[in-house]
Amino acid sequence: MAQPYLTLNTLIQHENEVRRSRFICAIAPAAEVAQAQEFIAARRALHPSASHNCSAYVIGQRVQKGDDDGEPGGTAGTPMLQALAGRGYSDVVAVVTRYFGGVLLGAGGLVRAYGSAVTETLDRAEPVRMVPARLVRVGVAHDQAGRVENGLRASRFAVREVAYGASVEFSVAVGAGQVAEFEAWVAALTAGRAVVEAGAAVHVPEILG
Repeated sequence: MAQPYLTLNTLIQHENEVRRSRFICAIAPAAEVAQAQEFIAARRALHPSASHNCSAYVIGQRVQKGDDDGEPGGTAGTPMLQALAGRGYSDVVAVVTRYFGGVLLGAGGLVRAYGSAVTETLDRAEPVRMVPARLVRVGVAHDQAGRVENGLRASRFAVREVAYGASVEFSVAVGAGQVAEFEAWVAALTAGRAVVEAGAAVHVPEILG
């Protein structure tokens, strides 16, 4: 069963120093691997003279990857990845840029430095909690479309797409535990004339209050 997770809406950056080495951590949202790779490439281009630009990303429920970028194996990408996943984050990418300060940190010191760079940056973030939902298709006749769209826009249910054809079809993200309630609401709104079909599982931002 899909589980809630945390993510970010915007980039966040934090810098600290460990024994004269500068560690600059930037974490950004990334819904796809390609987005994560583009962000990593952009950070490397921004800091071409850095000693290392180590990275980690978590995409969806299954994709996790860390890159040590020349640091000893397992001392950078892995602790960065563990920091992201350990805090419950997904659909995010982190890059820690290191400017070597002349003092060797050793394997343990590197693990702590890279892991802390990510956790300290996350401490400054405003996370978005994503909760499981279903995409529900609602099909109605054209004479009901305006009423249904107005009702949806005023509701807590997120309209993802509207398609006009022989009928009007709305793709709506509905909380996983609210599908039955939503179907009853649509039936009351349309006097039972709507065609409602539950589709793919997704995640949506949690609405509080």
